[in-house]
Amino acid sequence: MAELSDILRAAILIAAFGMTISTPTTAGPSGFGFTFKSIEGDELPLSKFAGKPMLVVNTASECGYTPQYADLVKLWQSYRDRGLTVLGVPSNDFGGQEPGSEAQIKGFCEVTYGVDFPMTEKQVVIGGKAHPFYKWIAAELGEDAAPRWNFHKYLIGPDGSIAGAWPSSVSPTSAAITKEIDKLLKR
Repeated sequence: MAELSDILRAAILIAAFGMTISTPTTAGPSGFGFTFKSIEGDELPLSKFAGKPMLVVNTASECGYTPQYADLVKLWQSYRDRGLTVLGVPSNDFGGQEPGSEAQIKGFCEVTYGVDFPMTEKQVVIGGKAHPFYKWIAAELGEDAAPRWNFHKYLIGPDGSIAGAWPSSVSPTSAAITKEIDKLLKR
């Protein structure tokens, strides 16, 4: 009977959120069950990062928090060889602070901050038109956990569960985040 309820749950989530779920589990869908388009326009299935922690951050180029790109790069450089992926998700949802094209965003990030971690195409991260990953976040943690501004951070554990969430004001290199990343990398 558990198998049938897993299948029904997966069907409901696919219908409601447009999710792609490779293997439904009793723990619900995985953060690695979603696909974005990369900033270069290629398919970017998050399943390629499964089994390792991933920090997902909605970003913007014209925000007071934009200097956090430097901390994201530092975090990426410090942890990528141990398995962490940092994923930047540009969004224009807050204050119109990401108005550029993907080429402009990519150029800005590379030239200004040396970003070489994966980034997606510009996405909607709040409301009914949000990317399915962000709808999943809201369904799992509640609407109050949806991004409230640019540079909101979600840590996905190696098993695809949500291991942490931090608002814009928390630096990517803060002890609160690095402590959780270290715990996940020790497993």
